Amino acid sequence: MTTEKPKRRSRAWFEKQDRDGFVHRSWTQKAGHPPDEFDGRPVIGICNTWSELTPCNSHFRELAEFVKRGVLEAGGFPLEFPVMSPGETQIRPTAMLFRNLASMDVEESIRGNPIDGVVLLMGCDKTTPALMMGAASCGLPTIGVSGGPMLNGKFRGKDIGSGTGVWMMSEMVRGGQMTQEEFTEAEGCMNRSTGTCMTMGTASTMASMVEALGMSLPGNAAIPAPDTRRNRLAQISGRRIVKMVEEDLTMDKIMTRHAFENAIRVNAAIGGSTNAVIHMLAIAARIGVKLTLDDWDRIGAEMPCLVNLQPSGHYLMEDFYYAGGVPAVMRDIQHLLHCDALTVNGNTIGQNIAEAPCYNRDVIKPLDQPLMEKAGIAVLRGNLAPDGAVIKPSAASKHLLKHRGRAVVFESIEDLRERLDDPALDIDENCVMVLKNCGPRGYPGMAEVGNMPLPSKVLQKGFSDMVRISDARMSGTAYGTVVLHTSPEAAIGGPLALVRTGDMIQLDVRERSLHMEVSDEELARRKSEWVPPEVPTRGYVKLYVEHVQQAHLGADLDFLVGSSGAPVPRESH
Repeated sequence: MTTEKPKRRSRAWFEKQDRDGFVHRSWTQKAGHPPDEFDGRPVIGICNTWSELTPCNSHFRELAEFVKRGVLEAGGFPLEFPVMSPGETQIRPTAMLFRNLASMDVEESIRGNPIDGVVLLMGCDKTTPALMMGAASCGLPTIGVSGGPMLNGKFRGKDIGSGTGVWMMSEMVRGGQMTQEEFTEAEGCMNRSTGTCMTMGTASTMASMVEALGMSLPGNAAIPAPDTRRNRLAQISGRRIVKMVEEDLTMDKIMTRHAFENAIRVNAAIGGSTNAVIHMLAIAARIGVKLTLDDWDRIGAEMPCLVNLQPSGHYLMEDFYYAGGVPAVMRDIQHLLHCDALTVNGNTIGQNIAEAPCYNRDVIKPLDQPLMEKAGIAVLRGNLAPDGAVIKPSAASKHLLKHRGRAVVFESIEDLRERLDDPALDIDENCVMVLKNCGPRGYPGMAEVGNMPLPSKVLQKGFSDMVRISDARMSGTAYGTVVLHTSPEAAIGGPLALVRTGDMIQLDVRERSLHMEVSDEELARRKSEWVPPEVPTRGYVKLYVEHVQQAHLGADLDFLVGSSGAPVPRESH
C-alpha cells in the first residue's frame, strides 16, 4: 500500500526529476546533505538576525544550532538563512527606518525559497516586529524564538537597567549629581552578557507580545540569554515547528483578533513599551486582523500594571523570569483573556497558563494590589493630534497627567540639541517641550528621540520631569510624561507643525485630551504659510518617505499592508 506524500512547498524544488530538480538538489548537497534528505521531509527555514552590528543578537549562531538539533530530532530538514538585522544601538538614523525593509527581506526570503515552516530568531527590538511582519505576509507555519534579555546590570553594589540607567545617569551628569568618570565606569557594568535590554524596553515587550499572541512556546519572553534554558527552549521549538508543518498550523490560525486583544491586555499588565502599539498595528495589518489605535485605549487602558520592572518599577527581566514570567502574569489576568486562543504548541492559552506559578509577589504584584491602577497605554486626541497620540501613564509623573503650560518649540532634533542648554532659553519646569519633524517621514524613520532631555537649568533646580510632546517615538526603556506618535506628523503639515513657542497647551490624560489654545482661524492662517520640508531623492529612504503610513496606522509601507501568501514562484532557469 502506498501512502500519498503531503503537499509541501519544498517538493516543488526537491522532488522534480528534471534539470531544475537536479540544480536544486545538487547545489544543496554540496553543503554535505545526503540525497535522502530530499525525500519530502519538512524543510524548516531558520530566519537568523545574527549580526556583529546588532550586539543584542550576537549569540544567535549558537541559538540556531539548538534549533537545528530540534528540527533534526523531529525528522525535519533545517536550512538557516540570514536577513537584515536592524540593531537599535548602532544603526543610523534609526532602526525603525529599516524595520519595513527587513520585513521585506524576510517575506521574500521565505516566499522565494523551498521552505515549509519557519523559525524566527529575533531579539533587538526592531528585529522582532520585522520578522513577524514578513512571516505574516507569507503565512506559513511559524514559531518565534527570542534571544532573551541580558543579566541584570551591576554598578557599585546596585542593579542598573539598560537604557533606563543611561537616561537617568546622563541627566545626573548634566545636572551635576554624577561625575563623567562615574558615568564612563558604568558603561562596562550595565551590559555584561549576551541578550537584549533587561528592562521592560521594546525588545522585552515585543518578546512578551509574541508569547501573548501564542506565537512562541510558554516562557520564551523572559529566559535570560545566557541561561541554558534558553538553548533548551530553542531546541524544543525546533522539534515543534516540524509538527506544526505536519499539522498545517499556520499563522492565521493563531494570530486572530482574540490573540491581539490578549496581547494588548498583557502589554498593560507588564508595563510594556509604547512602541508595541505601532508594531502590533503593523503586524495585525499584515495578517489581516482589523486593529486600530482606539483598540489600545478601549481594551488596555483600564488595565492595572502588575509587573514591578524598570522603567515603571524597580526590578529587571532576570528577576521577572525567576518570578514566573509572562505565564504567571497571564494567569493572574486570565479572567480578562480569551483563554481559548490557540498557540504554537497546539494548546490554548488557558491550557498553557492553568498551572503557571508566581514565585515572587514583589516582582509580579497580585491583581488586588497592583503596582499601578489603570496603567495601560492611553490614546489622546484633540486639535493637536486629530488622528491620535499615545502616552504611557505608568512611566509618567502623576502630577503632570493633567497640565497646562506654555509651549517651547524645537523645529528639529538639531534645533533641540543646539538650544537645550543655552542659558538664554526661556523655559522652566512648567513649560511644555514640543519637538517637530521627527515622525515617520520627518526624521525619516520616527526615531526614539521623544523623551527629550530636560534643559540643564531645569535639572539644576531639582526637577526630573516635564511634559514633552512630539511625533517621534521613545525607547521602551525610557520614562517621563512624554506624549508620542502625534498624528498626523509635522512633516506632512499636521497640527504639530503649526505650534509656536508661547502657545498654551493643555494635556488631560484622564479626559484623553491634547489641545492647543489656538483658534481654528489662526491655525488655518499658519497652515497657509507652512512650507513642507525637503524629501530624500534616491534609494530606499526615498521609497520609504513616499510610501510610509502614519503612526496611527503602524508606519508600515502602504504597499506592504496585507499579505500575498506563499505561492511557489516560477522557476529561475
